[in-house]
Amino acid sequence: MTPLLEMRGIHHAYRQGGLLSRRRLPVLEDAALRIGAGECVALLGPTGSGKSTLGRLMLGLEPPDAGAVLFEGQPLRDARGRVAPAARRAIQAVFQDPFAATSPRLSAFAVVAEPLLAERLPRPALRERVAGLMRAVGLDPAMMDRLAHRLSGGQLQRLCIARALAPAPRLVLLDEAVNSLDLETQAQVLALLHRLRRETGVAYLFVTHDLRLVRGFAGRCYVMQERRPVEVPDPFGPGPLPTTLAALRAAILPARPRPG
Repeated sequence: MTPLLEMRGIHHAYRQGGLLSRRRLPVLEDAALRIGAGECVALLGPTGSGKSTLGRLMLGLEPPDAGAVLFEGQPLRDARGRVAPAARRAIQAVFQDPFAATSPRLSAFAVVAEPLLAERLPRPALRERVAGLMRAVGLDPAMMDRLAHRLSGGQLQRLCIARALAPAPRLVLLDEAVNSLDLETQAQVLALLHRLRRETGVAYLFVTHDLRLVRGFAGRCYVMQERRPVEVPDPFGPGPLPTTLAALRAAILPARPRPG
């Protein structure tokens, strides 16, 4: 079966030392990853390991230096390097800091309605669509005229999830999407995301550096190792582990007592 999203042989580097410099810092080398329809795949790794760069390539925000990004079996970009409008709508994102991801001048209604404006819906129909999306993520539609930045962090992240779901995407990038929330709100938002995936069939790429968030949420797991994602059947199971994953486990699991 054709994956919903597939990355093959991805290489990507960033320029160092200004526009005239020829020095390049490699971030991804021969990276490969696949996500099936309706699947939740985790991508683990410490800060600076290339997770966010992989996400930017998946969203089409920048092209890879080499390799292919395929969406539903077709290149994400055309020969001119443009991302097809249908693919732009089909792949959405929720980022770590909801306050940085929304304008302080916008109302909750305007935040969620933004990806729907191209449909040119009558104002009453647009408000009803936004109200339905807010209900779906557990927010009271009576809050839609409130400035978004007057909401709590958890409420605003739910609003960002509603915005991501507005164009009925096939795939959502969750880039450290719950890491800035307190533990109780993290659990609530993860439960919400799990329910929405079950109800809508949307797929997730769940990017995080916190191994604890993966258990019970993601079906498959990749860990960044030497500038590429390596698939790990069970990140909590026994057996040899990539050194990156071993370090992430050591950060959250207590050391075993020494015998004797």
